[in-house]
Amino acid sequence: MAKITDVTDATFDGEVLQSTTPVLVDFWAEWCGPCRAIAPIVKELAEDYGDRLKVVKINIDDSPQTPGAFGIRSIPTILAFKDGKVVSQLTGARPKSDFVKLIDGVL
Repeated sequence: MAKITDVTDATFDGEVLQSTTPVLVDFWAEWCGPCRAIAPIVKELAEDYGDRLKVVKINIDDSPQTPGAFGIRSIPTILAFKDGKVVSQLTGARPKSDFVKLIDGVL
């Protein structure tokens, strides 16, 4: 079973930008209702895609530098990274099918 990794400003580079596996990054905050709404979907995606996709979450309140560096202006925002570069993005609460379409486009 795949797991979701919590990353911070300090670990983002190593966990995401240097990853050899495509990475799905969930920018979220504790107070964000839509973030909580998509959390079960993000967990399912980590399980569904297993070792083919790395899934990480970054709390924007605890790690404000990384969201700023990527121009995150609203949450939840999901960024897909491949070879250290952003290749796709979703913003807001969305159905699982939107996430699957994004991921399948990256893999």
